[in-house]
Amino acid sequence: MRRNVDLKEISDGKLYTENDMAKVGCNDCAGCFACCTGMGESIILDPLDIYRLTCGTGLTMEQLFTVHIKLNVVDGLTLPCLVMAGDDERCTFLNSDGRCSIHKYRPGVCRLFPLGRVYKNGDFKYFLQTDECKSKVRTKVKVGKWIDVDRPRENRAFLNVWHNLLNELEEKCRKAEDLEETKEINLKLLRTFYFMPYEKTADFYEQFERRLAAFPV
Repeated sequence: MRRNVDLKEISDGKLYTENDMAKVGCNDCAGCFACCTGMGESIILDPLDIYRLTCGTGLTMEQLFTVHIKLNVVDGLTLPCLVMAGDDERCTFLNSDGRCSIHKYRPGVCRLFPLGRVYKNGDFKYFLQTDECKSKVRTKVKVGKWIDVDRPRENRAFLNVWHNLLNELEEKCRKAEDLEETKEINLKLLRTFYFMPYEKTADFYEQFERRLAAFPV
């Protein structure tokens, strides 16, 4: 997902690694759920998010689409995102107390917040979005602990590969001669990495690599 903003305008001007400390601690949100409302179509889901959600909720991709997920066009690609519902546009996974009902298997974008990722030279670092979290007092937390992902090395490799693949497909869509070609690219992307069920008892990264190897870029 491309950003048409200057990082200097939305961050503290620093770039972080998993071993750095950043001011992201918010006292477990202390009853606040502002970052789970009004997010529009910005919570874009990657294949690992779908694997986590289907394993964690026990719902299929199709069942998730009935309430929690919809499709959105991002930089020419059709990708799933979380649904915001109601007058206050709440994430549909918020419970009646305003707490995340899927916190253990929440999507990667939610794990990052208020951090973001900036990709350069085949890798990425993190930046802190200074005005996004409504908490006025934040404490320093180690970035890796905040993101809370298993097997960080494999996760980083997956994120880089996925980012590069989307960039390649975005370029193909821009150069496509007609709408049908763009539609076919998106259908293959969705079928291969999202709608084909993942085996819950099998390793996600191995499943992803097999799908990637069979995917025509």
